[in-house]
Amino acid sequence: MIWASCLTLSCQCTSTSRVCHRRASFFHLRRIRSVRRQLGRDVTAKLITAFVLSRLDHCNAVLAGLPAMTLVSLQRVLHAAARTVLDLKLGDHVTPTLRELHWLPITERIQYKLCLLVHKMFVGHAPDYIASLLTPASDIPSRSSLRSSCNCVLVVPRTSRKIGDRAFSVAAPRALNRLPTDLKLLRSTASFIQE
Repeated sequence: MIWASCLTLSCQCTSTSRVCHRRASFFHLRRIRSVRRQLGRDVTAKLITAFVLSRLDHCNAVLAGLPAMTLVSLQRVLHAAARTVLDLKLGDHVTPTLRELHWLPITERIQYKLCLLVHKMFVGHAPDYIASLLTPASDIPSRSSLRSSCNCVLVVPRTSRKIGDRAFSVAAPRALNRLPTDLKLLRSTASFIQE
């Protein structure tokens, strides 16, 4: 059972960044960077989305609520990817580049994934097990007459420990309840993704 001691989300973040990162250089990014000038910006961005960002986004909802220090290795990969697309130097600022590419930072990507899963639950495109973890405020008799019951507000269960705040049944309702009401009321997933 020695392997059980390494089953932490910190190890998960490190191994995810290691897939894109070998020895001091980012493996996939280095390979794409070598042919970047022949590809152009749009094709480079699509390749990086396919090979790098898809790995960063895979099951990232389980990373909700983790400390920033745990997510820093993933953020580093995202910054290197943005530098590769626009052929920036190591010292150049990445924040304007992320905005230009319409790429969210890691913590916002996690919140986006949570909100998208809950949205899919509201429109009936999510599996039943996700719907069973969430309780709309309109389903509770004492809250059904409140204004929040018609605004797609979810009940956030109380937790006694910090680790409980990271559970999907707590983190997802918190993420969705922070959204503006008009965004929560959208019934088209395509419109929700564009907003």
